Amino acid sequence: MPDFRKWIIALALLALFTGLASAQGGGVGGGSNGGTPFSCTVTNGAVTPTLRAEGYTELTGDILLVCSGGSQTALGAVVPTATVTVFLNTAVTSRLLGTNSVTGASEALMIIDEPGSGEPGYGPALAQNVCGSPSSGAQNPPPPGVTGVCPQWVGQTSITGSTVTNVPVASNPNTGTGGTYVAQNLSPGANVFQGVVSGSQVTFFGIPVLPPVSTGLERVFRITNIRANAAGITAGGPTPGSVTASISISSSSSIPITNSTITVGFVQQGLTAAFRNTSQSGSSGGAALAQCTSLSTGSGVGILQYNENFATAFKNQYGTPGTVSGYPVSAQRPTTQNVPGQVFNSESGFVLNSQLGTSTSTGSQYFPGQADYGTRLKAMFTNIPSGVSIFVSTRDIINTFGVGSAGFFPVGIVSGGTAPQNANAVLVVNENSPSNGAVPIVTQCGTTGPSSSFQAPIAPVTISGGTGTAVWEVVQQNPSALDSFNFGVYVSYTAAAATNSPTPGNMTVTMSFAPTPTGLQFTAATGSAASSTLTIPRFSDALDQTKTIASVTLCSTALLFPYVTNINGFDTGMVLANTTTDVFGTAAQQGTCTINFYSAPTATATFTTPNIVSGSVYANLASQMDAGFNGYAIAVCNFQYAHGFAFISDVGARNLAMGYLALIFTSSTSINRGGTAENLNN
Repeated sequence: MPDFRKWIIALALLALFTGLASAQGGGVGGGSNGGTPFSCTVTNGAVTPTLRAEGYTELTGDILLVCSGGSQTALGAVVPTATVTVFLNTAVTSRLLGTNSVTGASEALMIIDEPGSGEPGYGPALAQNVCGSPSSGAQNPPPPGVTGVCPQWVGQTSITGSTVTNVPVASNPNTGTGGTYVAQNLSPGANVFQGVVSGSQVTFFGIPVLPPVSTGLERVFRITNIRANAAGITAGGPTPGSVTASISISSSSSIPITNSTITVGFVQQGLTAAFRNTSQSGSSGGAALAQCTSLSTGSGVGILQYNENFATAFKNQYGTPGTVSGYPVSAQRPTTQNVPGQVFNSESGFVLNSQLGTSTSTGSQYFPGQADYGTRLKAMFTNIPSGVSIFVSTRDIINTFGVGSAGFFPVGIVSGGTAPQNANAVLVVNENSPSNGAVPIVTQCGTTGPSSSFQAPIAPVTISGGTGTAVWEVVQQNPSALDSFNFGVYVSYTAAAATNSPTPGNMTVTMSFAPTPTGLQFTAATGSAASSTLTIPRFSDALDQTKTIASVTLCSTALLFPYVTNINGFDTGMVLANTTTDVFGTAAQQGTCTINFYSAPTATATFTTPNIVSGSVYANLASQMDAGFNGYAIAVCNFQYAHGFAFISDVGARNLAMGYLALIFTSSTSINRGGTAENLNN
């Protein structure tokens, strides 16, 4: 490509599509000056990005219209305009800027000749000058009653240090009188235009189109900040889905376009979630919690692990990490994220340093391209029994199973510090608020780790109706590697087996990006459409991943009856006693016992007793529970401190009789009652 491309690309005027229909200087593609035909080629602005299949507001790649040729337009003539429309194969979800009187006016921008890029040449050296009328642009004369229109006239300049002179540029206003152009008063015309969003298209109205004319020179129209509903694209299987863009130009003259349809994003699922259980040395699956054993605050049960499926699935709010000064992060809007063509790998796109809109819901001032926060990672806890408290680490951690009271230690925390130094993600107050706020740190866990200063700060999760949510925001990530962020989960409760608390069952967590419709701030329908009130980014919950984090089980007692028979004239009487009523202050419990009869590798029969209340016994004959049986039996009672007795005799106990105590199976849990240790099967 000629060295002059970016010089003229920066030419202040630029018309997005090319085609120049000059009223005074010969037509497009020929005329009195004998220029080559004016035409444009559509290309990608950079490497085509990968978009998250979960995302409603994914930033697509920039689109460039590179135009060349055309005939010279008379100096001082009105620059002709064109309307450029971009059609996606999914909904356009760029932020609508609420204070603009034009319905659909958005953060999507068309930038002419790369102003502010730092490249050599006239156009790149210009300031970014926004046209005030998204609906009419540089149309001249402007429509009746429309304000902010930015008409432009043909001026000219030269490229310093080259042989190219009299380069056509846009000037605004024409300060001459009687149609006379005053060159010395040349003022650059608008070079940034807002797009108007409607459904799956965004339209740029009144774009000034001034051909570069000279051989080897090109005019560049860059379209940026188009967000797309990637969740509406099928992305299953080994081949990713695609977001495609088709470009149409409407003007008074025909403007040939080469390659009018391009791919602006590949769609792939961005997140794989896992839960790793500390009691299983890091394997997946929920932790086993005994109903009869209390857990104190800071008892770690496992880690939530969020893994990105491609290297840019996790993003900062801006292209540089925010300033981590406490809980949580305080990220300042950078003034350098407004360079055309630069890749930022952030939730924010090209951030124009002009506030063009105010959110009608929050009152926040928005700059085009600005996201409300970095990628957020959500854990929604469900089926949490009454009386159970959930805590999470306030930042990402490393996992050292079996070390310390919780086994979790933060990554790279400064010795003795409690702020999230070097954190990759920090806990925020909720999934939707642009203002992170403060989270309550309740304790530091893991006091016997590599150093006593390596402690994981934890905070409570508010549980209501058995459900609670924790959300972390990404503040640092590596766009060149696959990131994996871990967060500790802690459980506490006071055992009350006598009142069946906590209720037995599986506690689960649903892991996803955030915010999603389950946060109740938007629905799938409103979240997947352009909005002036909803925050960015937003995600679908269709690909949420649910895991079991813990299972509360009844504290049971397993009893072995080594020999049971009811054949050849013998029978066995079996007695089960519930001894949870005692002189040691044990909480009274009750429940049933299931007796499993074995005379082969598998149980031949099972029998479940009626409810056995505390301080009572249950007695029955083996012949009544499994007739014709000869073997052993295992009784599992769903209460503590069960005991058993068996009595074998011939019928009537006339000749032979014997009795024995059932054996209590041992387990890893030992409970002391009144100074006597009893092994319980939990």
